[in-house]
Amino acid sequence: MITLQTVAELRAQLAAWRRAGERIALVPTMGNLHRGHLRLMEQARFRASRVVASVFVNPLQFGPNEDYERYPRTLAADQAALAAAGVDLLFAPSVAEMYPRGREGLTRVHVPGISEDLDGAHRPGHFDGVATVVSILFNLVQPDVALFGEKDYQQLAVIRQMVADLHLPIEIIGVPTERDADGLALSSRNQYLSAEERARAPALYAALQAVASALMNGRRDFDAISEEQCKMLTSKGFDVQYLAIRRADLGAADAATTHYVVLVAAKLGTTRLIDNLQVHVTGI
Repeated sequence: MITLQTVAELRAQLAAWRRAGERIALVPTMGNLHRGHLRLMEQARFRASRVVASVFVNPLQFGPNEDYERYPRTLAADQAALAAAGVDLLFAPSVAEMYPRGREGLTRVHVPGISEDLDGAHRPGHFDGVATVVSILFNLVQPDVALFGEKDYQQLAVIRQMVADLHLPIEIIGVPTERDADGLALSSRNQYLSAEERARAPALYAALQAVASALMNGRRDFDAISEEQCKMLTSKGFDVQYLAIRRADLGAADAATTHYVVLVAAKLGTTRLIDNLQVHVTGI
């Protein structure tokens, strides 16, 4: 596996692959890789002859009181895992390489509407940071296909809308969430949980499953369903930021909806966890 840190080196290597007519997949990450990330690499291998992964802890998507400074940086372990997964190229730039004029006054990408709701309401500017860095990576790599985990459901929706609005010739693939045996969605932030918090954390997925069961059984009193599970999570020590029942496109759900997505964000101690579950129902 090739590891590159500069834009010039990256472009030179990709130009050679394009001249050879090779199909390129991109998997952007912030590193500290787990099994969910490696599943993205595995799926990328099925879809392209060359797989490019990026590891970049993007300061633009962290708020002033968030965990940018302490976010785990494990580049050597990530390199070993990516090489074992058959990745062809790792792009691991510095902040100065990605933002050579600094972050003040930087051109930013904003995807309206979808960026302000749910996580966007609780993390103002977060999705602008995501859309900006992903658009830069898309411009640098110019992949044929890019893969993202469905655990970050709203992020995936933001990226899909950005690609559609800007007419980017990139196929966007969402890959289902990887979970531990007890249902907790894999996340680099899970390591922040204490042993006692980790034992309680699966309640988040249990809440999603309870909402799914209610929908499958014909209930459509969305606010009441959400409130029931918020109370359950609060009783387990969670500080719930939202638990929302939406259409798959994140629009408002109604009784005619057949493809729902249930999204939740909550803090357990100092650790913020997010998860979601898609629910397909037949007409009732």
